[in-house]
Amino acid sequence: MTAVLFGIVYAGVLVFVIASIARACYYAKLPIHLRWELYPVPHEDPKRVKHGGSYFEEIDWWTKPRKTNLAGELAAMVPEMLFMVALWEHNRKLWIRSFPFHFGLYLLIGTTGLLLISALLTIFVPALMAGSFGLFMHWVYTVTGIAGVILSILGAAGLLARRLTDKMLKPYTTAGDIFNLVFFIATFVVLGAAYLIHRPDFGGTLALTVGLLRFDTAIQVPLLAKAGIVMGAVLAAYIPLTHMSHFVGKYFTYHAVRWSDEPNMRGSELEKRLAEYLTYRPTWAASHVTADGLRTWVDIATTNPAQGGRK
Repeated sequence: MTAVLFGIVYAGVLVFVIASIARACYYAKLPIHLRWELYPVPHEDPKRVKHGGSYFEEIDWWTKPRKTNLAGELAAMVPEMLFMVALWEHNRKLWIRSFPFHFGLYLLIGTTGLLLISALLTIFVPALMAGSFGLFMHWVYTVTGIAGVILSILGAAGLLARRLTDKMLKPYTTAGDIFNLVFFIATFVVLGAAYLIHRPDFGGTLALTVGLLRFDTAIQVPLLAKAGIVMGAVLAAYIPLTHMSHFVGKYFTYHAVRWSDEPNMRGSELEKRLAEYLTYRPTWAASHVTADGLRTWVDIATTNPAQGGRK
């Protein structure tokens, strides 16, 4: 049974990685999105960011090399990813529920990383993990793991309660949304219970991780822990196959929509892509766009829908 358990874990991780990469490739190959063209853009020169300017302010900007500011991007991205700053500013009630859930997941991801590091050190540098450093790592991943489970459960429960009671969200709430939140709650409840209720002969999370890396099928895993591990592996494989893969899409939302300010220079790759897009024949339900699958983007863009004639 332990071999089957380990096989499920490896399969879950493999599906997660492959599906996430496939999702990223899919987004990267999509046609260029309509830009927001809102300034300042974080990767601009810090002096211009202060007053909301851009490189277009420079005289003959197209003749000069374009510079980007990675530090500016990180200064905007890291707080948003970790603390959901925009949600805090624009929807405080949702932030109270969403932040604990997401931050709890971050803590659990960090816990997994710490466990993998500790397991590798246990295998290759056992003397190091036998001392105070090993004890320190034990307390760190224990605290982050417990905090992550608690925050994730509370956040998911809060989001679920709002989905079920908020009339404004009812039109946007599907059975899949409810299932996803229940899946998270159930998985973390089982994992948390397995950690609190275990047999004395169970070596703990580190021993389990070492056994997983060594594929040591002799290790004894309690039934409740097996259930939680299987649920966690299935959940990991399931996430990138659903709209919860927004953790991949968020990168493209920022860099390809909100922050994209690449100039469309003559002969550039961007110009070639846009020229191709103009030949597409879109089909939209909105009648005022007159995108019937017969007219190209050129026809649509050069027609006044109110008059039915060319501008």
